[in-house]
Amino acid sequence: MRGFLTTRWKAYSGFAIAAVLLFAVAPAVLSDFRLNLLGKFLCFGIVAVGIGLAWGRGGMLTLGQGVFFGLGAYIMAMHLKISDAQLRGDDVPDFMQIAGMRDLPGYWVPFGSPVVTILGILIVPPLVAVLLGLGVFKRKVKGAYFAILSQALAAAFAILLVGQQSTGGSNGLNRFRSFFGLALNDPVNRRLLFFIVAGALLVIVALTRQLMYSRYGELLVAVRDQEERVRFLGYDPANVKVVAYAVAALFAGIAGALFVPIVGIISPADIGIVPSIAFLTGVAIGGRTTLLGPVLGAVAVAWAQTSLSENFPSGWVYAQGILFIVVVGFFPAGLAGLVTLLRRRGRGDDKDPAPPGPAPEPAPATPVGVSS
Repeated sequence: MRGFLTTRWKAYSGFAIAAVLLFAVAPAVLSDFRLNLLGKFLCFGIVAVGIGLAWGRGGMLTLGQGVFFGLGAYIMAMHLKISDAQLRGDDVPDFMQIAGMRDLPGYWVPFGSPVVTILGILIVPPLVAVLLGLGVFKRKVKGAYFAILSQALAAAFAILLVGQQSTGGSNGLNRFRSFFGLALNDPVNRRLLFFIVAGALLVIVALTRQLMYSRYGELLVAVRDQEERVRFLGYDPANVKVVAYAVAALFAGIAGALFVPIVGIISPADIGIVPSIAFLTGVAIGGRTTLLGPVLGAVAVAWAQTSLSENFPSGWVYAQGILFIVVVGFFPAGLAGLVTLLRRRGRGDDKDPAPPGPAPEPAPATPVGVSS
């Protein structure tokens, strides 16, 4: 009981520290540009939380999270473009006017409603994940085959969007002016967007922690380690995996929706194979089996990419590859695992036990008939 209370107290303390850093320290010390950049990184952290659940706990190497990120992002972008057109008194967004389109495509029309937009962001990505997961996991597709399939899905989705004139083609959707009635060029509203992203990240991390330490979380780890034994106990491993995959897709969709007003653009280049691998890289570096490791790894990788790209535009790709190789080759548990190892060394827990001494000599046998 005491250990349980200590663990819970540490969790509460960690959330309190994170809230102070995000809601008080960051706005006080960062410029508006850097704060907006941090908001973008936190969106990547939200995606990383879902990957940590699906990959770290469930053993599903999800190389196609860009699909769900893109679904949430494009749903939000379509709503913002319709809202901007209505503010100008136009029937269609500006890029459609340039292309000679006079009517909204049928699948655009529902997203003119804010309620439908929010429901679409929360329902469409996990629904797609459920349909895909049932088709894949029921057929016992796993490991490298699942990773390749998810990566191919991300590539196909990006190629599909490139050929769609109604979604901006390769240029994507951009130049958003408002966000649910708030002017995006107002610095106060930009800060409000950051607070929304920071609050969403904390809520998602808290929900994921509850999920990890629940009975379902234990079952998910059991499926990862001994899938056949779980099936023998009467559980369907496919259903367990589908739930984790759908939750990861939900988080990615939310992150994509928040990414759009912060960055101001969404295009096929943001949701294809390369972004999906970048999401995974941050999780691997941070520590995929931990709760905060994926978030810290995703934010750190995104920050390093931005910083190095400003000074060495062509050097980041090589630095990222080297970092990934070093972590996977020497620290498979990520940087979070390295911290745990250092703590154990500090306490002396990893010392080898003392070698056993010589075995005692057996006592001499007492002859039969002789009393001792």
